[in-house]
Amino acid sequence: MDSYDVVCDENDTIRGLGATVLEEKDEKYENSGDTRDCPAAQNKRKRFSLGDIETLAAPKKRLQPDSEDAHTATGSTSKQKLASTDYTVGWICALSTEYVAAQVFLDERHEGPDYVAPNDNNDYTLGKVGSHKVVIAVLPHGEYGISSATGVAKDMLHSFPNIKVGLMVGIGGGAPSRKHDIRLGDVVVSAPRNGSGGVFQYDFGKAIQSGSFYTTGFLNQPPPLLRAAVNGLEAHYEINGHQLEEAICDIFEKKPRLQRKYQRPLATTDRLYLSSVLHPSDTDVTCADCCGNDSSNLILRPERTQEDDNPRIHYGLIASANQVMKDALTRDKLVKEKDVLCFEMEAAGLMNQFPCLVIRGICDYSDSHKSKEWQGYAAMTAAAYAKDLLCRIPLHKVEAEQRIKDVLSAVTGVQKGVDRLLCVQQAENHQNVLNWLTPVDYAPQQRDYISVRQPKTGNWFLSSEEFQAWINSDKHTLFCPGGPGAGKTIMTAAVIDQLHTTYKEDDKIGIAYIYCDYRRHFDQKADDLLANLIKQLAQTQAAMPECIQSIYDQLRNQPRRPSLDELSKLLSSTSLIYAKVFIVVDALDECQLAGGCLKAFLSALFKFQASTNENIFATTRFIPEIMKEFRQSSSLEIRAKDEDVQEYLAGNMVRFRSFVLTNLELQKDIKDTIIKAADGMQVFPNTTSRHTKTNTIRFLIVRLHVDSLTELPTVGHVKRALRDLPNTLGETYDQAMARIEAQGEALRILAKKVLSWLVHAKRVLSVTELQCAVAIEPGTSELDGEFIPDKEILGSVCAGLVTFDTESRDIRLAHYTIKEYFDKEGRHWFQHAETDIARACLTYLSFDETKPLSHFYRYAASNWANHARGAPERHLMPLILDYLCRDAKGSSPDRAMPIHRSGIHVAVSFKLENTTLALIEMGHDVNSPDFTGSTPLLKAVESGCTPMVQLLLRAGADVDYWDEALDHTPLTYASDAGDESIVRLLLEHGADVDYAPRGEDWSALSWAFRAAHFGIAKLLLEGGANPNVYAGFNFKEVPRDAELLLKVREVAGSATNPFGSSYSSQTTTAISRDCRKSPLFEAVSRGLESLVKLLLEKGADVEGKPSSNNLTPLCLAMRRSSEERRREALDMMLGNEKIGSPCYLGLFSWGNKVQPTYCRNMAPSYLATGNISIYYLDTRRAGVSITDLARGRRWQELQW
Repeated sequence: MDSYDVVCDENDTIRGLGATVLEEKDEKYENSGDTRDCPAAQNKRKRFSLGDIETLAAPKKRLQPDSEDAHTATGSTSKQKLASTDYTVGWICALSTEYVAAQVFLDERHEGPDYVAPNDNNDYTLGKVGSHKVVIAVLPHGEYGISSATGVAKDMLHSFPNIKVGLMVGIGGGAPSRKHDIRLGDVVVSAPRNGSGGVFQYDFGKAIQSGSFYTTGFLNQPPPLLRAAVNGLEAHYEINGHQLEEAICDIFEKKPRLQRKYQRPLATTDRLYLSSVLHPSDTDVTCADCCGNDSSNLILRPERTQEDDNPRIHYGLIASANQVMKDALTRDKLVKEKDVLCFEMEAAGLMNQFPCLVIRGICDYSDSHKSKEWQGYAAMTAAAYAKDLLCRIPLHKVEAEQRIKDVLSAVTGVQKGVDRLLCVQQAENHQNVLNWLTPVDYAPQQRDYISVRQPKTGNWFLSSEEFQAWINSDKHTLFCPGGPGAGKTIMTAAVIDQLHTTYKEDDKIGIAYIYCDYRRHFDQKADDLLANLIKQLAQTQAAMPECIQSIYDQLRNQPRRPSLDELSKLLSSTSLIYAKVFIVVDALDECQLAGGCLKAFLSALFKFQASTNENIFATTRFIPEIMKEFRQSSSLEIRAKDEDVQEYLAGNMVRFRSFVLTNLELQKDIKDTIIKAADGMQVFPNTTSRHTKTNTIRFLIVRLHVDSLTELPTVGHVKRALRDLPNTLGETYDQAMARIEAQGEALRILAKKVLSWLVHAKRVLSVTELQCAVAIEPGTSELDGEFIPDKEILGSVCAGLVTFDTESRDIRLAHYTIKEYFDKEGRHWFQHAETDIARACLTYLSFDETKPLSHFYRYAASNWANHARGAPERHLMPLILDYLCRDAKGSSPDRAMPIHRSGIHVAVSFKLENTTLALIEMGHDVNSPDFTGSTPLLKAVESGCTPMVQLLLRAGADVDYWDEALDHTPLTYASDAGDESIVRLLLEHGADVDYAPRGEDWSALSWAFRAAHFGIAKLLLEGGANPNVYAGFNFKEVPRDAELLLKVREVAGSATNPFGSSYSSQTTTAISRDCRKSPLFEAVSRGLESLVKLLLEKGADVEGKPSSNNLTPLCLAMRRSSEERRREALDMMLGNEKIGSPCYLGLFSWGNKVQPTYCRNMAPSYLATGNISIYYLDTRRAGVSITDLARGRRWQELQW
């Protein structure tokens, strides 16, 4: 062919030929994005020969990554019509722009389906890409987000059941970073990263206290076939580069009408603004006009070179949510935390319903500078990549895949199992938190009490005006006192049952209740009761309230429990879940009055009621202290009404023998006589017990009388018993005990054992524990199971004085007054109760085999010594020593506990002095440390047992032993605890008064001052303690009560405050929080004159080291005092012979106006002073010269 020159643009399109010359790119122009002829066009001029033109005119084919010709007849339509079951690839788009891009990359288009599943409203385009038959669907117009995508996918799988591969292809917002140079037009492909499946839903999770967001869900990852194809295609692109731009250009040649909307925009429109630069929200003006191209607002990025792919393909995490990401700061946060590359709105709805690969073309930067300018081109790049990916996957591999529908069916079964496991785990975690609050559960008691309630009894109360007003109003308290045995507990159970019945369908009503019990003082302190109310209000919730979870996470691994104040706040926070809360408390009189427990609990309840919508219901006996707390509340006395007693008797007639059941007249006589006897019966005559106030006790008496009559053999016996019914409760119990005595010997012994255990046990016993306890025979070496009584016998032999809680499996005395009766008459019935019980515990613990009913083991191991202390120790000595000294099978005498201690430690801990002495005489080491490193002497000091301390000291205990874990010596511990008698005892036995292995800040004197034990401080100073230690580290806050402060002064030896009455307790509290103070500083700050004198006598440093507020003791003395008191303080301090150096003073001017002058940057000899007499200072001879004084005040010579 002849050759001649033709001048044209380097990449000018030879019109009609459909070919493009691809030569060296002009990098500068490439970034301008001018694509008016074709996205690949360049503006360089070049000379071509005719041969070149012929080459241009030749048909040009694009090689696909699998080296096959895939782009054959893009967009051609085949008349072929296939069955819906022939399609194996599902391709989902969200927008019409994405739908268009997907369709134009089809190699063939097929006719639409004749049939789709009912209720399937999707629009489908069918066709072929390479060898794969593809279904393309789009979300309904105007619908976006996770749920819409889920619906489209589900409908597609119903209509095209053989789909095996899924793609979600479209546009998204980029998340550029230094690590990922993402630009508009680039493609992001979902790929598993850092434990994520490739897509994560960033709006599904929970915010945590630090401000971060914890995602709680996990989305599935793409199938292995697609992930393998992605890796293969990535490798091919790295070797050969991609041809996405060329593929898009081919589309424009065939569909030129698409070019205006879908071509690559100018590069100048690709602007990445700083995260702090916001697009105005109230304008439609483009970024070019309102935000501009000011480089100070932009993140400048280098131009991509000829060697760079453009667009570039990125692989990583795609973030999905139900909202458009328009916040650059949130974008950057998720990029930093999760390494997110892209944000979109549909993928999270597909991954668990339609496992697929997500492919996103980047159209913006997920910030406020949103624009649709790049959407068309981004959709095209994503679709082009999707086609390349499909063309790389062989058809036979797709056909070998399991149908997505089948995969999901299997996954659904697994998911249900997982969900069940998660529910179990969540319930277990839920219960762990609740049990951490308190293990006590009152529900079994409620079920027990309501089960014994006679039908219709108490209806008068539930229908009363007072109760109806309480249940239907807000912030209402109903106080219901009643005599012992009046039925208060059963009435409380009826109230709780009524609340649950009334509000069973209303989850906005909270109900919590407590049954106080005199036997449960160990777990019914004020904080225990509040914790239980919180537990009950939380346990009905599907999720643990955040406030409870938070404090659980904070404290669960710490030794301390939530304080009363924390629990009060927690109760208020938990109650906010409900519109209204009912709190029911039974038997307040059985709650601890000692130690302020009851008062603290009621105070917390009333405070809670004042700030929330809470109703309180409470019962009690007539106790003045409790009545006073409810004087402002509505009140309704609980009494056993005649109709209640009649109902009870009628319901219990079936318990009588047949001759009574057939004799209606006798039945009437029984009812009338019992009711008459119960009316007006006195509790215990001539008693002053606050628990035994005279009152009617009808229900209790009626039940006991019925119990006494049911087993009588004849009518005559019944009538005689009715004539002899007792007049007092004491006589009634005497009669019950007489019935017990009248039983056979074995039954009598068993009954007394049962009653003795129930009266004297240190905690509530389960039926199983009691069965074991009464079967133990002294002197035996094993428990004989044949002597274990049945549960029914335990109750039947006790003449109605014992009752069982079926739900809780506990056994107890039938009423509190029975305990009062035995407290008064117990010596008569149980002469050696504590000895017998201690012997039974020790006998059981000595058994080689304790498997039968081993529940009793923990009670015996924990309480044998408590019973032994109440008995003559010498009677039990052989058993005790045998138990403490034996080492059978390598076990310790404390093996029932989670820790192990030697015999002498156990004896000391339980304050068994005779036993301890016997062990020492047997050769036990008095200085042996236990597993914590603590010696017996330290244990004795901890327990505050002075006789035991004295015994150990006489036996040669190391008086200066330091427990590193406890960080105490015996003397420092006693000084901190405020035990003056033990401190005196330790000093008498040679304790080193200044011994402090961790330094002087931790000496005994320092501990005494920290805890404000000034009487002990005097003892230590008199014993030679160094007075110049720090005493303010971790100082305990001093009460502000003036009377308490006076008492502290009196302990120190004087109630006089030498530094003036202007000193206040408020100031004390503030000062006591200073971090570093000397004992002298503390004594001055508190006005303890005798202690100040003692400290000075012992050599306390007046100048000292300044406290945290730069005050020395002398500074403080002058600051706190009137003029007269200042002079006294100076006389006291400056007259001390041991002060030789010039005083560093910070004195203040007279009067109310306080103007401190600090001597900063001055030598100690300088003095900053107020209007105090120079002569006075000079005659005190404090070592301060007039010259130094003048320099300190900057006085001129004539001024003085």
